[in-house]
Amino acid sequence: MRIMIATAGSRGDVAPYTGLGGELRRAGYDVALATTDSFAPLVRDAGLEFRRLPADTRPHAGVRGRRELMRAAATFLTELGQGFVGAVAEGTDLLLLSATTAPLGWHLSEATGIRSLGVYLQPTAPTGDFPPVITGSRSLGRPGNRAAGRFALRMADRVYEPAVSELRHRLQLPPLSASAMRRRQEEANWPVLHGFSTALVPRPSDWRPGMEVGGTWWPHLDAAERLPTDLEDFLTAGPRPVLIGFGSMAAGDGERLSEIAVRALRRAGLRGILQSGSAGLAADGDDILTVEDVPHALLFPRLAAVVHHAGAGTSAAALRAAVPAVTVPVTADQPFWAARLAAIGAAPAPIPFRALTSERLADAIGQVAEQPSFTRAAEAAARHMATGDGTGQALKTIQRMTGKVLRPRSGGQAQDHGGGDGGVGGDGASHRTPVVRP
Repeated sequence: MRIMIATAGSRGDVAPYTGLGGELRRAGYDVALATTDSFAPLVRDAGLEFRRLPADTRPHAGVRGRRELMRAAATFLTELGQGFVGAVAEGTDLLLLSATTAPLGWHLSEATGIRSLGVYLQPTAPTGDFPPVITGSRSLGRPGNRAAGRFALRMADRVYEPAVSELRHRLQLPPLSASAMRRRQEEANWPVLHGFSTALVPRPSDWRPGMEVGGTWWPHLDAAERLPTDLEDFLTAGPRPVLIGFGSMAAGDGERLSEIAVRALRRAGLRGILQSGSAGLAADGDDILTVEDVPHALLFPRLAAVVHHAGAGTSAAALRAAVPAVTVPVTADQPFWAARLAAIGAAPAPIPFRALTSERLADAIGQVAEQPSFTRAAEAAARHMATGDGTGQALKTIQRMTGKVLRPRSGGQAQDHGGGDGGVGGDGASHRTPVVRP
């Protein structure tokens, strides 16, 4: 059985699917991951087939202002939609769609008959439990949160509309708006599995049927991978250090952020590791080391705390390691995750990126280093997360919706132990190659 996972965005929007895809491949499925070119090595290192999506987020990284951002997003999504058609190979049986690719993938499923399943890294459906993840962290009350969630979906529909119009024209489908397709999927209880832990976000009781929280999907990690020698030496040379990094955020702010980080660490009297990331953090000294990308799963358990931008993956990785955090959210869903970490007691109140100073950062680092309650909260979350199996839940969901259980044969081939093709996400129609306009 052939599965294609489709996602786009930053590294944090791609890496979790390498672990999910690897688990599906070990279970006997033929798995491809479609994303943008810069992540091809990440996909191939996980043993997955890479499929190219031509859209690129980098030209829009410096966009400022709401109107500019919406225009840039619409252009990106139009490129993504056009590339989506070419990425789906003949014989694909199931599409796993991220929150970004789902509003496009639905139309491709209609044209081809290929079933689909949502595999989201963020909660996107309206709920009274919390406000929309992209609008900030302040609750508006249950009715207000639900209303804001519905409004956020309508705004997203507007951004997707040009891409949807062009994609349906290319697929020779009758006109249908982005909002109409979304409502159609909601009414059909289209299945969505969320790849985060209930330690951070319990499943809202007012979600419709078909939406589940399955547990975190961790990025692929080779069993033979080790930390670099200089980093290993630094870790063993003294007390546990604090890691400071902003992932793929804050490009162009490296000099300022590096200065803030060094001053904060020395003011707090702690050793530190700077992870260069897109910002280009860098500093040297007996008490500070600069590193490139290293696996969170290997490094985080050996730290005193993590200062990060509150991306979904980094937030989960710190909790998994039972390490408290200091969050400096920059944009998008990061204020939401920062607020969730603070709500469970594993981090102090977030420091908005634009308000970051060495004094504020030093005070926050001092809090998590000196107050055991933050570590105890992180440890409790880690125990909760350890009871979950995100990839295992996804595998069960796929087996249930397709009626197929695969077992690896010798030589890496898979044997079909299932029944027919009935299940969720499709009507049992035979798959057909999309008819596209040039």
